[in-house]
Amino acid sequence: MTFDPGKLLLDMFDAAVSAASPEKCLPQHLPSRPKGRTIVVGAGKAAGAMAKAVEDHWDGPLEGLVVTRYGHGAPCRRIEVIEAGHPVPDAAGREAAERILASVKGLTADDLVLCLISGGGSALLALPAAGITLADKQGINKALLKSGANISEMNCVRKHLSAIKGGKLAAAAAPARVFALLISDVPGDDPSVIASGPTVADPTTSADALAIIDKYQIAAPDHVRAYLRSPESETLKPGDPKLAGVTNVMIATPQMSLEAAAAIARAAGAAPLILANDIEGEARDVALVHAAIARQVYHFDQPAPAPCVLISGGETTVTVRGSGRGGRNAEFLLALGVALDGHKGVYALAGDTDGIDGTEDNAGALLFPDSLAKAAAAGVSAKARLADNDGYSFFAALDHLIVTGPTRTNVNDFRAILVAR
Repeated sequence: MTFDPGKLLLDMFDAAVSAASPEKCLPQHLPSRPKGRTIVVGAGKAAGAMAKAVEDHWDGPLEGLVVTRYGHGAPCRRIEVIEAGHPVPDAAGREAAERILASVKGLTADDLVLCLISGGGSALLALPAAGITLADKQGINKALLKSGANISEMNCVRKHLSAIKGGKLAAAAAPARVFALLISDVPGDDPSVIASGPTVADPTTSADALAIIDKYQIAAPDHVRAYLRSPESETLKPGDPKLAGVTNVMIATPQMSLEAAAAIARAAGAAPLILANDIEGEARDVALVHAAIARQVYHFDQPAPAPCVLISGGETTVTVRGSGRGGRNAEFLLALGVALDGHKGVYALAGDTDGIDGTEDNAGALLFPDSLAKAAAAGVSAKARLADNDGYSFFAALDHLIVTGPTRTNVNDFRAILVAR
C-alpha cells in the first residue's frame, strides 16, 4: 500500500462531513428577497450553522430564531439560536417550538418565511398537540429509540403527536411565501421524514402511528391512543391548499457526501465502491453483509479488485438489550469486527456525520485487522461487549474512538471499509 489505511479512512470521513457543511452547500440556494419581512426559523443539528450561513450571505434585513442540539450552536447576530435536548425532547425545545410557531403567524403575502431544516429537528421542535404533554412525548420517544424502530417509523409517531410537524408550521405561515432549505439525514431523502416534515405534506396517517406503537409494544398512555384515534391528530396531506405557497429545496444529501469521500479514495489509488446511501436495518445484520462483501473483494476481487473501499450510508438501528455504552456506528463496527475475526487486509471506519454517535461523545470509531487480538490481550472480549451493546467501551479500550465534537451538519451515518493486500 502507498497510503496509510487509518489516515485514508479519516480523510474520507472528513470529506463526507465537509460536503454537507452549510457554509458550502447553502448560499447558492437562497431565494430572492421579498417585498416585506424575512422571518428565519428552523430546527436540527445543522440549524445554527445554517442560520450563520444565511446571515453571512443574505442581502437585506432579516430576523428569526432556530433551535439546535446542545453544543451545536453558532454565533449569529440577527437570528437567535436556541439549544435544546436531543434525541429526547426537553422543555427548552418545547419553548423554542412555541416561539417559532408564533413568529410565523399573522404574516402577509409579501413576507417570506425561510425555514432551515436538518436532521434532529423532530426531537428539537417539540411542541405537543393539545392534550399531549411533553412527558408523554419523552416517554414514547425513549421507548421508540430502544425498540429498533427506523427513523421513518419514529417520525410518523412524532408528527401525529405534534402541533407543528407534518406541514403544520408551513400552514401556520400562510399566506406568506415559505421557502425551506433541507439537509437530509434520512434514507431516501424523503422531505416528509426529515425533522418530521414541518413544511411538507404527510402521506402517513394516525392509524399508521398507532400501528407502529403496537408493532413495537410501546406503552403509550390511554389518552395518547385516544388522541391518535381522533381527527385532530391528522397531519396535512398532499394537495392541501394551505401548502400551495411552499417550496422545499434539498441542499445536501447522504449521496453527495458519499461521492465526496469516494473522490478521496480514488485519488489515493483505492477504487471506491458505493454500495448504497440508504441502508437500514439492525446494525449487526448490516455488519454481516458488509463483512461478507469485504471477504469477497479480498479473495476474489469481486465486485471490485483490491485495493477497494466499500462505502455506504443510511441509518441503522439498534435494539437495546444490554446496558453498555455505544451508538449504532460503534455497534456496527464491533459486529463487523466479530464477523471478520481478524481477517487480514480489512480496515474500517463508521461514524455519524453530526459528530455524535447516539448519545456518546464520539462520532464513531476505527477498526483494524488486529483490533480484536489487541483487545483480547487486554482482557476485553469483543463478543461480550457486543452482547451488552457496549461498542463504545470496546473501542475506547483500544483508543480507536473518533472524537470530532459537533460538526453542525448531519447527513446520517458514514461507513467505509478498506480492503487491501
